[in-house]
Amino acid sequence: MDSATPGRPKRTAFLLSQLGAVASSRFAERTRAIGLTPSDAGVIRLLGRSPGLSQRSLADRLGAVPSRVVSLIDSLQERGLVERMRSSTDRRNYELHLTEAGKRVLRELRGIAEQHEMELLAPLTDEQITQLGELLAQLANGQGLDRDLHRDVARDVPRDAGRPA
Repeated sequence: MDSATPGRPKRTAFLLSQLGAVASSRFAERTRAIGLTPSDAGVIRLLGRSPGLSQRSLADRLGAVPSRVVSLIDSLQERGLVERMRSSTDRRNYELHLTEAGKRVLRELRGIAEQHEMELLAPLTDEQITQLGELLAQLANGQGLDRDLHRDVARDVPRDAGRPA
């Protein structure tokens, strides 16, 4: 316990930071195993939940610069996972949709995410997991975060980093 703040554990923010780094690193390893970055996975997940987003809307949701999102979408489109379709309401804009291959990858990502969460939370009981989820949601809300969206798209390492030439 911290003598300056009786009854409160020390270094909670540090532990959250450590766990976040471990969780991010392990998730990146899992997505890399199927040829994706965490940013790719985030875009696929978001388009699965919100088909038809424009690139601008996607950039706004992710808190990323539009040029970064264009690069991500170009890469996903080249791999046949995302397609751009002219907007039926504004012919100047394109809507983003998952292809059938993209939908299959989304299902695979859901399994990866479930496995990732199970392994990360394995030391806890179901009751503790529920309580932790509620507490983390409260902290996320206090920081103005979207509980369902990781806004760290711009920080991914390049897709080919760490791969042999």
